Amino acid sequence: MHHLETAFSTSYLVALLMGLFSSLHCLGMCGSIIGSLTLSLRREIRDQKSQLVPFVFSYNLGRIASYSLGGLLAGLAHHVLSMPLEEGQGHRVLQIVSALIMAGAGLHIAGWFPRFAYIEKAGGLIWKRIEPYGRRLVPVETLPKAFIFGMIWGWLPCGLVYTALALAATTGDVVRSTFTMLAFGLGTLPAVMGVGIMTSLMVRLSNMKKFRQAAGITLIALALLAAFPWLNPMVRHTIGF
Repeated sequence: MHHLETAFSTSYLVALLMGLFSSLHCLGMCGSIIGSLTLSLRREIRDQKSQLVPFVFSYNLGRIASYSLGGLLAGLAHHVLSMPLEEGQGHRVLQIVSALIMAGAGLHIAGWFPRFAYIEKAGGLIWKRIEPYGRRLVPVETLPKAFIFGMIWGWLPCGLVYTALALAATTGDVVRSTFTMLAFGLGTLPAVMGVGIMTSLMVRLSNMKKFRQAAGITLIALALLAAFPWLNPMVRHTIGF
């Protein structure tokens, strides 16, 4: 009989787009962290972009490493949560939950569901425990310190990061979930890494209501494809017996 592979085969592309869209929401927060990192550096480093950029890059590398680790944990969580359920049933439940969270994120970015921000409180307890370790690294004096600083701040509570983690959990594979979060992190990189042109562009776009609504609608559409992958022409079909 024909069997539809229910894994959302475009998860990397979706995660990358989610990372780009999340920049509209999180630019102010991430920008302030980059600001605190920059201000903690010696003046001679701050005044020369050739020296400043490696520190900003190391910070972002650490942040994306944390996202990837979160993806690995999401993949493990998928297996644990699926164990009590029948084969395929647990995966389907996670798909629906992930789609609902993605749709909520889309509505939030579009400005139609501000209460979605409450989901960020879910990680507040963990964040209170690890945030002090980040503060101890200030002033950031070396590239390894910048990397660790980024790894810690990568766990900053963010509803859109949780949305990407929900998507990663539906991939059904630890390696795939890890790379899904890596793709999400790369999507956030242009806006957060940009020390000039890209950042100012993202700020202008974030203030454009129609652009935010278009980004939100795109996420909602992707959520529908995540919930009903057989409607997506990019999902692989296999034949089983």
